[in-house]
Amino acid sequence: MNLLRSEYPRPQFVRSQWLCLNGEWEFEIDQADSGLERGLGQRPLKDKIFVPFCPESELSGVGNTDFLNAVWYRRKVRIPQEWGNQEVLLHFQAVDYDVTVWVNGSEVRRHRGGFSSFTCELKYAPDAKPGDEIEIVLRARDSHIGAQPRGKQSQLYGNSGCLYTRTTGIWQTVWMEPVPSVHLKRPRLTPDLANGTFDLVQGISATVKGNKIRATLRDEKGEIITVEAVADRDFSLRLPIPIPLERQRLWSVEDPFLYTLVIELVDGRNRVVDHAESYAGFRSVSIQGKKVLLNGKAVFQRLVLDQGYYPDGILTAPSDEALVKDIQLSLEAGFNGARLHQKVFEERFLYHCDRMGYLVWGEFPDWGFIDTGLPNEHIQPGSTYITQWLEVLERDYSHPAIIGWCPLNETGQNLTDRFQTLDDVARGVFLATKLTDQSRPVLDASGYSHRVPETDVYDTHDYEQNPEKFAAHYTGLAEGKPQINPGLYGSKETWSFPYRGQPFFVSEFGGIRWNPEAKPGDASWGYGDAPKTLEEFFTRFEGLCKVLLDNPDMFGYCYTQLTDVFQEQNGIYSFDRSKKFPLDRIRAAQWRPAAIERQG
Repeated sequence: MNLLRSEYPRPQFVRSQWLCLNGEWEFEIDQADSGLERGLGQRPLKDKIFVPFCPESELSGVGNTDFLNAVWYRRKVRIPQEWGNQEVLLHFQAVDYDVTVWVNGSEVRRHRGGFSSFTCELKYAPDAKPGDEIEIVLRARDSHIGAQPRGKQSQLYGNSGCLYTRTTGIWQTVWMEPVPSVHLKRPRLTPDLANGTFDLVQGISATVKGNKIRATLRDEKGEIITVEAVADRDFSLRLPIPIPLERQRLWSVEDPFLYTLVIELVDGRNRVVDHAESYAGFRSVSIQGKKVLLNGKAVFQRLVLDQGYYPDGILTAPSDEALVKDIQLSLEAGFNGARLHQKVFEERFLYHCDRMGYLVWGEFPDWGFIDTGLPNEHIQPGSTYITQWLEVLERDYSHPAIIGWCPLNETGQNLTDRFQTLDDVARGVFLATKLTDQSRPVLDASGYSHRVPETDVYDTHDYEQNPEKFAAHYTGLAEGKPQINPGLYGSKETWSFPYRGQPFFVSEFGGIRWNPEAKPGDASWGYGDAPKTLEEFFTRFEGLCKVLLDNPDMFGYCYTQLTDVFQEQNGIYSFDRSKKFPLDRIRAAQWRPAAIERQG
């Protein structure tokens, strides 16, 4: 197991030179958040931590699950001399929540948001060039009080219900790379099947007369085409990359083929200034009536809820192999994708989804951005929330495995004037998502509170455990009258704008608790009464799946959930990823002729 997590952290935009900064850092907890005044940034810190694991986790070597209002990190590192005269970028893949970074005593970056990446340009720090030794100091503040997007992190001292151990500070890879003074930015790749092209939008740090962009597309047979465009005239460079018909190969669940794309920044003397390698999947997502189509074909989405927690790493996978294993476990159980729930998964997970043909819906961890029951001023300002979500969209836009976005989950209240601010936020994140990405459907808010009438997809969460009663909730779907969230909280139809015939799916159901070894009083729960026997579990599981698979107006479903997470023990697998059920029966329950016939 590679606890350093030293694999390349940004697989869709790869440069050959880079330096992983994971490993041992100096560390100190600053419980009163007085460290700035006490000079923590100017002296050695008392303790050690193993990055990229959060201090709450066992793998960090700290294992402190108390409230950590502020934490400090410090590390000295020598920038490689062989990076020459290039500029140096310091990347943080994710730090929770409110971050300030100093290099050699100078502040180089502030960032707010625990789930998105950010970069520090070291050219603004003194003595931070190739060959120099630099000192990096980071402070992360992460209050458990007040409105702040947290996902499933508990605001209570301990775990409770479906809220789990917190994550504070650095929890994904820290690394550096050299770039020329004028360099490529992350590309945005959109497949355009109708015109047989990839649409490349390529950012550049600055325009220089005579510069151009060169893009070479390759497949397993070698080079397909090289295209060029002048890069000194337009603010945003858009470059179509046509694919000859005989070399077109669709990305799909059955054949997740990825093209290689080499991008070069070339100067007026035809010298390569910057060079990076990317990849792309040639596929389309569209809507036809109540169907969601992949490459023009209906594919019933047998999704599983994946919350991405680990017993020893909390939100951080212990290894790259653990990321792959979770996808394999899901596929072995008969699912073809996942709803990535209340967490922005690391880029390497999405890379493995891309190459393994695993469909995913991207979601923002919005829980906590509103303190339910409090006045509007206790809602996280919409501008801050939308900013964080836009950073996620920018990072993950080009992944073919992502087939839809969901910025909100179970966030909403009755449609009253009191919650106009929340309505504005819901509409704001929906419009921001649609403007950022017009190639995928957007689900405004998963669950029971659809506050945007024109949402592309409509859904509900239904934890009714009786298959007959469960089926009755959707007999009216054909006439446009499904019941909204009837099984858990009672009907919330007044919390949503009416259903308008969009593609419909039950995006949370099941959640059947199964832990026969749990004793009375143990922290162990699931939805409904726990089955008394394994046969009773399968009667319920098979019955619930059959209802949704046999409904011709349902485009998919999402079963809760892939693994147990701490006290929530309703997973297909245990928290340690060990098997709980005979997988042949789990798979068989999800293969219904009616659903198969609807595909195509």
